[in-house]
Amino acid sequence: MAYYITYGQFQQRMKEYYLATGSRLQFPEMVEMLWKRGELSTERPSTVSPKSMFNRMSDEEFEEIINNLVLTLTPSQVLSTEVEEDDIIPKERDVFIIRHPRYTRHLMHSHNYFEINFVATGQCHLFFEKEKHTLKTGELCIIAPNSMHDLQINDDDTTVFCIMIRKSTFNRSFYSVLSQNDLLAHFFRNMLQGNNAANYLLFYTDNDEWMKTILHNAMGECYKNDTYSNASCISWITLMFSNLLRNYSKTLQFYNYQMGSDFTLVLQYIQHNYQTLTLSSLAEFFHYSEPHLCTLIKQNTGYNFTNLIKQLKLSDAVTLLTNTNLKINDIALRVGYNSADHFSRVFRSEYKMSPQEYRKMHHTDEDEFIPFSQKE
Repeated sequence: MAYYITYGQFQQRMKEYYLATGSRLQFPEMVEMLWKRGELSTERPSTVSPKSMFNRMSDEEFEEIINNLVLTLTPSQVLSTEVEEDDIIPKERDVFIIRHPRYTRHLMHSHNYFEINFVATGQCHLFFEKEKHTLKTGELCIIAPNSMHDLQINDDDTTVFCIMIRKSTFNRSFYSVLSQNDLLAHFFRNMLQGNNAANYLLFYTDNDEWMKTILHNAMGECYKNDTYSNASCISWITLMFSNLLRNYSKTLQFYNYQMGSDFTLVLQYIQHNYQTLTLSSLAEFFHYSEPHLCTLIKQNTGYNFTNLIKQLKLSDAVTLLTNTNLKINDIALRVGYNSADHFSRVFRSEYKMSPQEYRKMHHTDEDEFIPFSQKE
């Protein structure tokens, strides 16, 4: 049987318990206590579901909206350190967003879905495997499945949006935006999907108002009950990923003791200098040994250094072949080949056709558009 309480009422009970006892409860423990006290309603409160877009809304205004949203609760849930997605994400939802509760009891746990925490205001503590971080306003942390972690908020002024995404949805709905011809996007996807090792990706968004607008609207969709809300929420989260990769990839940090904190800088350097880059110059620039650098690149991109450079060159060559009228020789020089013949041999080995044949197959020359022209 389902029971109901508003966000604001639930959070107030969490704070009251903390102030009265000096200790904290986990979310399911508070639900159980409120149920036993008879403080949960069996009838859904008649609050108004958000209908409009949340544009140019202050943090305080959106907090008030959240406080009036209704939580649907099921008492007697078993408290576990291994959480399944169906335990917390409604069955009709691919993405579910909550405001992370404040004053919760510390409990390291893992789950089989993706969790994203965005600090809209204030700061909080992220416990991850053997580390403890302070996440500050504007930081966004993507936690991969099977990672032991916990997040604690110790004041009323901190707001963290917690986005939960089913693993199947992450693979299906967000694969395209994470599959652009961009080395960081490839790394981003590989780090989160490539294995079952604990990992997170951390971005600093400089308190981006557009990011807040995206998450306000995505969360609003989670509390609408129509046939469009789930797909609309997915669309907003796709915008969030695009915004991260477009504007904040340079701020990317991650958890991995074997790599070192500057590996994303290595990827960015490769992306911008692949035309003339050699393994020895890359290793010297970042003070890695060549064997160690080769191992890191292979483990985290799936390519060895030589093949990675080749793929970057050919990827840009394909873009130029299909979207420009540059001569083959000019394209070869632009992507880092010394001659058109060498470029053509490499291209043919990869695509089983010459660059000219590829262009003819994929490049469409449309008639020039002249506004208001009249055909005779």
